[in-house]
Amino acid sequence: MTAPVAAVDAWMAANRPRLLDELLAFIATPSVSTDPAYAAGMAAAADLLLVRLGRIGLNDVQLLDGGGHQAVYGAWTGAAGAPTLLVYGHYDVQPPVPLELWQTPPFEPTIRDGRIYARGASDDKSPLWIAVSALEAWLAVHGRLPVNVKVLLEGEEEVGSAGLPAIMAAHRDLLAADVLVSADGGRWRAEPPTVNTNSRGLVSLEVHVRTAGRDLHSGRFGGPVGNAPMVLARLLAGLHDQQNRIVVEGFFDGLQRPSKADYDDMAALGFDPAAFFADIGARPGAIEPGVGLLESLWLRPTLEVNGIWGGYTGAGGKTVIPAEAHAKISCRLGPGQDPDRVAASLDAHLAARVPEWAVLVVEQTEPGTSAYAVPEDDPFLRAVERVIEQVHGAKPLHVGIGGTLPISAMAKQALGLETVTLSYAVADENIHAPNEFFRLASFDDGLKAWTRLLAEVGAMPGRG
Repeated sequence: MTAPVAAVDAWMAANRPRLLDELLAFIATPSVSTDPAYAAGMAAAADLLLVRLGRIGLNDVQLLDGGGHQAVYGAWTGAAGAPTLLVYGHYDVQPPVPLELWQTPPFEPTIRDGRIYARGASDDKSPLWIAVSALEAWLAVHGRLPVNVKVLLEGEEEVGSAGLPAIMAAHRDLLAADVLVSADGGRWRAEPPTVNTNSRGLVSLEVHVRTAGRDLHSGRFGGPVGNAPMVLARLLAGLHDQQNRIVVEGFFDGLQRPSKADYDDMAALGFDPAAFFADIGARPGAIEPGVGLLESLWLRPTLEVNGIWGGYTGAGGKTVIPAEAHAKISCRLGPGQDPDRVAASLDAHLAARVPEWAVLVVEQTEPGTSAYAVPEDDPFLRAVERVIEQVHGAKPLHVGIGGTLPISAMAKQALGLETVTLSYAVADENIHAPNEFFRLASFDDGLKAWTRLLAEVGAMPGRG
């Protein structure tokens, strides 16, 4: 360990209680991006980050507007000749419902058993806070950073980053860098050490079926009039066969097979499928034949019904023929798939099977995101690997993210940047679910890792 890094470590240890208290206050801010009822919480979270970036010594701190929830930006670019990192995180979180399943209120962060329990604790407020804390520590101790840094903290990741392309287009020079380093993402498990190298894409749709102008009495009209929920149920059931294989023509167009390196990395994890299913209270058997579990989680596309509704669902009964039924569908995409082509294949599949006496509408609800993989020889990926080995004592294994990081594909397309990930969230931390949590041990390890990453990249030659 170098003397500059050791001094930053000492500052981190002395200031850890304050950093943690401030993190808890940040997590307590209810910044749900999808629900207008949380608009005040979104604004408060953005303001909190603006104040903090300015307080720790970043320059040009401002809000960037892409037409929706704004992103927070700040920079320190005084390291002549060193590379420039674009550090990314997001301050928006998922809705906390169902509230009754939380052991403690979702926006009242609670520490128990070495974990912070709250909505957003893992995705992405703690990882984001760790990255910013490393910048604060270097500036507080040394008055400068060993590398140039630009910070982009988004407010719409949980709703598909709809405004991010506009932000990147309008501020291309402001966001110019050598690489994007994401504090979003996460490790596969707390042990062994891992690093994310790919993420799946995403496309989302809504399906609407109508069979009459209004709901109808099931006695007076039952028989000659179609039932919208039944039509929709048949359409959705026809998306897969009995072995849970997707049967939509054209759905898999462009999909790339995993490489030998992908299979080798998955095998090296020594993953226990039985423990995986037991931990989530599910039974094995739904996976498509011939596909391994980790391949299914990280590299194979999915087609899921996220919600379905129509007709009467209240107490007691109501003898009615529902005129409308609706469903939300999402598809995680593998490498090589085009989101728009996948959406078109679903639309065509459903349209070919809807009865002539029913009206079908399929809507793509937001721009799709392609899958992403960082090149295996990327020098910044190697830097992240060295840092993780320094902190954890072993070279990290490469793992995928079953979820979607919209920033990666967007940064590649709009800014020409590859993305490497250094996030201390863990995939088992109930992300997007009740009782989300973040390990305090990860807080400490993350501070060490980000401190060392700044030094590690600062020793690399600048590329532009």
